[in-house]
Amino acid sequence: MSEPVDGGARPATDGGMAAGGARPAADGGAAAGGARPAADGGAAAGGARPAADRAGEFLERWGLRQEGPPMRGRVAVVLPVVRTADGARAALKVQEVDAETAGEPVALRVWDGRGAVRLLDHDPATGTMLLERLDEARPLASVPDVLAATEVIAGLLARLTSVPAPDGTRWLGDIAARMLDRVPDAVESLADEADRRLLKSCAAAVREVAGEPGDRLLHWDLHFENVLAAGREPWLAIDPKPLAGDPGFELMPALWNRFGEGRLLRRFDLMTDVLGMAGDRERARAWTLGRVLQNSLWTVAEGGRRLSPEMAEIARTLLAPGR
Repeated sequence: MSEPVDGGARPATDGGMAAGGARPAADGGAAAGGARPAADGGAAAGGARPAADRAGEFLERWGLRQEGPPMRGRVAVVLPVVRTADGARAALKVQEVDAETAGEPVALRVWDGRGAVRLLDHDPATGTMLLERLDEARPLASVPDVLAATEVIAGLLARLTSVPAPDGTRWLGDIAARMLDRVPDAVESLADEADRRLLKSCAAAVREVAGEPGDRLLHWDLHFENVLAAGREPWLAIDPKPLAGDPGFELMPALWNRFGEGRLLRRFDLMTDVLGMAGDRERARAWTLGRVLQNSLWTVAEGGRRLSPEMAEIARTLLAPGR
């Protein structure tokens, strides 16, 4: 599978991940859009030290006792643990340090538990993190009413994006520029004229806002499986892929995931209302079309000749007259 064409994080689909960014091992699958993990739970590429070995090291180093089976995802292994010193329940997350994971502890420190899982400890050399324990059995996806779930996501996004991104965070301005550079070749690769028009319209919308990409700390992948029930708050976000940019770039995961439940415009309007963007929905619309563009460029980079039905429908909905 090719790398994301803009150097960014590929969003997950409905089959999201459990607490701390790991899918329970029993499902045997890799999260959508990423490489399948090695059988031992470590990184599949590069011969890196198996994550299970490193987990054992940090159980000892941080005074932890494993409390249940590990959960494995495409980039991480998460162990439910208890701190032997005080009996506090936590989650040990072991993953490789790369462009997609390096910013996670930085963002979690900035948020300091406000709307997101709290970082308790971190080893920069290995990327290993100790996180507060959330309820991986109760993701926001379990809430039957998609509008109620969307409102939860919007409330979390309002809190998470209320702070500026720290220095060194990947910047939406750079990502937008790289996406726009790739549009001409992508358009030529598409087999359908209607798809070509949609892609060009998405690119035109991004050009309108690319000069003001924003500086807020974005989560970049806040969908219904990346929000878990918690004890100190009803819901908390996990697995950020931090980005500095405009909050309008955050809306797509809550539109694309649970796509079959419809109500796209109602979800979009609900999120912009909660985020205080009701007076500037054009900007939110443009950046959401930017996410359509991003996902579609990934599709083309992987050999696709048509836009996905979901991306095409979201684009048509937001580009309709009167929006």
